[in-house]
Amino acid sequence: MGDPSLKTLLENLPVFGREVEVDEPWQAEEGDADGPQQTDESDDPGGPADPGSSQRAPDRRQRGAGLAAPPGYAAFADLVDLAPAAAFIRDRDGRYLWANHAYAHLYGTVPQQLVGRYIEDFDAPAEANRFRALDQQILTRGTPVRHTLRYRRPDGTTGRAVGHRFPVREQSRTCIAGIYVDITDHLRATAQRQEAEENLSALRDHSGLPCALLSASGRVIEASVAAAELFHLGLTDLVGRRAHTLLALEPGPDLDRLHRRWNSLIARRTRRVETTAVLVDTRGLQRRAEVHLTTIGHSASRARHVWAVITHQSLAHEAHPPLTAAQIRILSLLAQGSSNSDIAASLKLSRQTLDYHLSRLRHLLGAATRPALVARAYVLGILAPHTWPPRSATAAHPLSTA
Repeated sequence: MGDPSLKTLLENLPVFGREVEVDEPWQAEEGDADGPQQTDESDDPGGPADPGSSQRAPDRRQRGAGLAAPPGYAAFADLVDLAPAAAFIRDRDGRYLWANHAYAHLYGTVPQQLVGRYIEDFDAPAEANRFRALDQQILTRGTPVRHTLRYRRPDGTTGRAVGHRFPVREQSRTCIAGIYVDITDHLRATAQRQEAEENLSALRDHSGLPCALLSASGRVIEASVAAAELFHLGLTDLVGRRAHTLLALEPGPDLDRLHRRWNSLIARRTRRVETTAVLVDTRGLQRRAEVHLTTIGHSASRARHVWAVITHQSLAHEAHPPLTAAQIRILSLLAQGSSNSDIAASLKLSRQTLDYHLSRLRHLLGAATRPALVARAYVLGILAPHTWPPRSATAAHPLSTA
């Protein structure tokens, strides 16, 4: 293979990450383009394999006459000869002048068995006529043709290859060259990714759970409709916001804990955490929420994206002064059914001090009775749901009652 032909082959190596035009389909029953006639019996030792399969290349000393490259370009000839892309050169009469191992493997043979033989020796008459017509078109136009070809894989599935055919100068003659790359696995992976993204979108939009994808800097990349409704925002207004603008930012243990856990996620010290946060909507109303944070991807040393899913939220309410530890403890004992005397004894409080705290709680929570206090403590997210004995929603340990 001469230097001009080699250079042209390399320049026309297909890039299969983009959409291609389908100019020439491969019929599953008749064979692949410039490839072998396919049959349903994949175990036939003389039958072809698909372009994506692997086969040990013959020793270089076995290369036949007509395959040698000029000494100065031997390394490049080896590159093309042993490349996974199937490549060939044939003259205007349909006779093979050169083929690499990947192309010969399509026919279950070696390059030496191809060189000097004609299209009809390997392809069905109808396919050979089609290939000759395409070759003539290339010779007449003098320009490359890019297309995808369908073929039947040994497992019975349909495969695709993308490539070019183009004119080259070989031994002072204008010949036809072709080079193809199997894109079956690439297309399959793309389809699987698209299906996964569609399933995720359906889950995000129809589960009813407020959720959002956040960048490492805390910016909302995408979000569910339920998340936008939670903050009384339009979906387009929520996307692009910084997450800290959606939090009640009064300094306190809640915010400190959230920051520590977020930093642990981004540094990949952990992959998922469950925490609580006080959210604030555009009306200024607050609600406490249970938030599940999960990183996605494994490649980088630092996480680039985090999914945030809200699984439980309190009733929206006006901001109120933070409760003291004693007041939260009183609410948890009330929810447990303790009497005033039991609460006073448990907390070592006088009856007057306990009455003061109860009066203060009724005012802060807008509840006139003991049952109303307990109910408000739950709907406002002060007490954690789904736990017994009752405890604070911000308790660091599940058994803590603080």
